[in-house]
Amino acid sequence: MRYIPNTDADRKAMLAAIGRSSIEELFADIPQVVKDRFQPLGLSPKSEMEVRTEFDSLAQENEAANAISFLGGGIYDHYIPSVVQHITSRSEFYTAYTPYQPEIAQGTLTAMFEFQTLLCELTGMEVANSSMYDGGTALAEAAMMATRVGGIRKIAVSRALFAHYRRVLDSYCWASGIEITEIPTIDGHCDFSRVPSGVSSVIVQSPNAFGVIEDLAGVKEAIGDGLLIVAVNPVSLGIVAPPGQSGADIVTGEGQPFGLPASFGGPLLGLFATRKAYLRHMPGRLVGQTIDADGNIGYTMAAQTREQHIRRQKATSNICTNVQLCALAATVYLASLGGNGLRDLAVLNLEKAHYMADRLSALPGCSLKFTAPFFNEFVLSVPSDPQKIRAGLREEGILVDDPAHLETFGITGALSFAVTERRSRYDLDLVVDLVGRML
Repeated sequence: MRYIPNTDADRKAMLAAIGRSSIEELFADIPQVVKDRFQPLGLSPKSEMEVRTEFDSLAQENEAANAISFLGGGIYDHYIPSVVQHITSRSEFYTAYTPYQPEIAQGTLTAMFEFQTLLCELTGMEVANSSMYDGGTALAEAAMMATRVGGIRKIAVSRALFAHYRRVLDSYCWASGIEITEIPTIDGHCDFSRVPSGVSSVIVQSPNAFGVIEDLAGVKEAIGDGLLIVAVNPVSLGIVAPPGQSGADIVTGEGQPFGLPASFGGPLLGLFATRKAYLRHMPGRLVGQTIDADGNIGYTMAAQTREQHIRRQKATSNICTNVQLCALAATVYLASLGGNGLRDLAVLNLEKAHYMADRLSALPGCSLKFTAPFFNEFVLSVPSDPQKIRAGLREEGILVDDPAHLETFGITGALSFAVTERRSRYDLDLVVDLVGRML
């Protein structure tokens, strides 16, 4: 609290007003184990320039600052064109909160409308909301929406779902009394022949937690009345057929690859699109295009089915807002690439990942864990301790995912790699050479 402009007398008066004698007493309800994990930096009073210098010095101690990243699992190291920050840093965007008054928020509403339009084109769906918190909560909201549509409080979920998505989904479903049945995998992809009957929805991810692209042809017809929910890596849709063409009812995803830095895990951007028939069941907010009294095109909120706007018992979700600045970044990013640019980006990710996978799997004792098609992420079986290989790569300034994440899926003796357009051929060959030496 040292840099909050309250005097000791101010703080003492505020504490007295709420019946507390100290800051420690105010936060007494916080468990000590939590307090121990978040200790203050201990900076003494300094000028702004001195504080900035000290923080810059601390930041340089982060190993990831200058590392070559092959980390994946939902957040990827993509190049961000300078135009993205140029637009999102304009004060009329980053200081705006929420566009309740269309007469003074046409710029923000227009951007939200364009975001929804781009998302519909990308996913092959009919309507999209103006963003959600992240890919995990978007998927959980989709599961809840499916139970509202079908009236059945039971869903089926692919085993090959990101672990953090599954944790969020488990939390939402536990609190909502929704039963989850898991669908096993075969060769890294969902075994749709094992989908149970009597579920409100079937949830599948493509590319999935192993990078494998799921074949969705005929799945919708096979699951009966249940809704098909597909979580996507949006970059893959530059070359992979949109889920809407395969009969998906709801498409969700993580929008971070579209112009947002990894930033140690956030802020992120939840993507959510569905069919027009389910509009009234959709969470979040929807911007529509209209005409004003003078015949000019304008934009306004067309649907706001959240608990702050309508009766709580009628709300589709308790999600409080959208992450519009992140959605704006994605909109600018997609507009700067265009359709051909997005396709080229997806092809680069695909080709670089396959080049690296081919070279790594040719090393003695190494092989791809799955034979199924993959996008920009893959799992490599190795003949020695993967943790030692990961540690060796880390010493050389190269980051890969923790093999323990794969172990949660029952996969041992393996490493996963995510390759984006930012990785040069030199980077790819360097990793192959280092792994070869360690083996």
